[in-house]
Amino acid sequence: MSKEEKKEKKKKNEKQELEEKIKHLETEVADVEEKLIRNQAETINYRKRKEEEFQRLAQMANAEVIKAILPYLDDFERAIAMDHDAPDDEISKFLNGFKMIHDNFMNTLYQFNLKEIDGDNKPFDPIYHEAMLKEKVEGVEPGMVLEVLEKGYLLNDKVLRPAKVKVSE
Repeated sequence: MSKEEKKEKKKKNEKQELEEKIKHLETEVADVEEKLIRNQAETINYRKRKEEEFQRLAQMANAEVIKAILPYLDDFERAIAMDHDAPDDEISKFLNGFKMIHDNFMNTLYQFNLKEIDGDNKPFDPIYHEAMLKEKVEGVEPGMVLEVLEKGYLLNDKVLRPAKVKVSE
């Protein structure tokens, strides 16, 4: 073999080696790009999960605070219900102030997606109602809510507190 043939063969080998290295490096680059894309997707998913978790925890915290406030709301409603038909006496004026505070309080809670559970003259539903009393009433079919003894509430369309009711037998 002549020197030129050896040089040519050497150049071919070098060229082949370089082509193999290029293919190898291209494969590595593609792998790194794929890993980068996966890591970016994982980071985005992680952020979304954390944001959802934060929202869920915030809603749970809201639910606990609102649940703790409900007995005071019940007391407001009982006080307002004591009002009698003499709108000019001092007690009525005082209770009107209570009613205004109650209404403002309720409007604020409604802004946080609090809703009252409607129960009067509705069929008893154990998801939304807690039966406290039963009473047989003529002309009323069994299983109907006769009276709401304590209001129930939904928060974000989930039962926060079931309504305590009197049910027909």
